[in-house]
Amino acid sequence: MKKVNVALVRLLQFVVFVVSVFMVIAYFGAMVLLPLDAVVLLIKLMGVIGFNGFIAAFIAIPTVAYLGLIVYKTPGLCKMVVDAGVDLVKSSKTRIEAFNEIAEAVKA
Repeated sequence: MKKVNVALVRLLQFVVFVVSVFMVIAYFGAMVLLPLDAVVLLIKLMGVIGFNGFIAAFIAIPTVAYLGLIVYKTPGLCKMVVDAGVDLVKSSKTRIEAFNEIAEAVKA
């Protein structure tokens, strides 16, 4: 029965690990995809207004780059966003390591 309990704890530990990895990848992936989505939306908006796609891209990319520069120059904003992701990683790591103590308690 102890082996079944240990296997169950390890299975739950693996599930928590997979969910944690997904959350971290989704968080940092959103930070990368957000400016790209803004470029696409601006190009589509300018296409509705009547601009050609190439001309719209020629205008939208520097516009989003300038907005990114403003965000980068905002004091503490980039550090806060990165720290939130790092805290997510650290929190996930402590939750996954907590399963080791439970597994040791079940073995005894």
